[in-house]
Amino acid sequence: MNESSDENLPYIIDVNESNFEEAVLQASFKVPVMVDFWAPWCNPCKMLMPIVTKLAEEFEGKFILAKVNVDENQPLATQFNARSVPAVKIFRNGAVVDEFMGAQPESNVRKVLDNHIERASDQARLEASKLIQQGDLDDAIELLRKANRDDPDNPRVRSDLIATLFLLEDYDQVEEAIKALPAIEQEADEIKGLKNRLLFAKITVKAADMDTLKSTIAQNPDNSEARYQYAARLVMEGGTEEGLSELLILLMRDRNYGDDAARKAMLAILDSMGDHTTANQWRRKIANTIL
Repeated sequence: MNESSDENLPYIIDVNESNFEEAVLQASFKVPVMVDFWAPWCNPCKMLMPIVTKLAEEFEGKFILAKVNVDENQPLATQFNARSVPAVKIFRNGAVVDEFMGAQPESNVRKVLDNHIERASDQARLEASKLIQQGDLDDAIELLRKANRDDPDNPRVRSDLIATLFLLEDYDQVEEAIKALPAIEQEADEIKGLKNRLLFAKITVKAADMDTLKSTIAQNPDNSEARYQYAARLVMEGGTEEGLSELLILLMRDRNYGDDAARKAMLAILDSMGDHTTANQWRRKIANTIL
């Protein structure tokens, strides 16, 4: 295993504490940086290193391969939680955005890189983002659809397209587009978030305005439909905690409303939060309510 940087390949470098800030963190604002934490005595490291080196040579600077010998740089290994080697961290914009551990086949490493290396279709995403900011949603959608046809292997384009359809409030198309995604893409955080948000968006389509719903509940606290719709409107307007509170009240007052709709809606919100302290607190409240 070659432990020294090749001067002819500036995108394959050895990294230590003295140059980590510049070579990894600062460089990651320009291109993805793959940091391979390895050790000379590690056999899986010897299997992985030729693969990541080959890919770095193939991509010719579209990402940087930074090699960290953990025996010589224990503080870096500790700082970035590289407890066993090989441990690979992908840095972008100064932070770890992806990682994997252990020796991996080339196909797996390539898939990880594909999620972060800029493609031609990503330029279309940037143009679409500008159109969205200008309020031109129709042209943004057309641009993203063309980018998806030209580069069907870029999941980021599909995610942006679905999010833009959501802005148009074309919820039927959003639902169809999500269902058409490969199963693995449907589990991506962004898509799960859109899927859960779609639940509340569809509730509000036929709902009265916020003030009317609030007045209805004040006059009749047992109006389950009004409270359910009110909670959905709160969530759609960014009042997540307030929406959860209304749904919890509904769960306590009318557990059977809409085939357990309140609990399902709460779980959809909490699923979007992920492993979060607040989410766990709300899960305990649900559990205590339905006991």
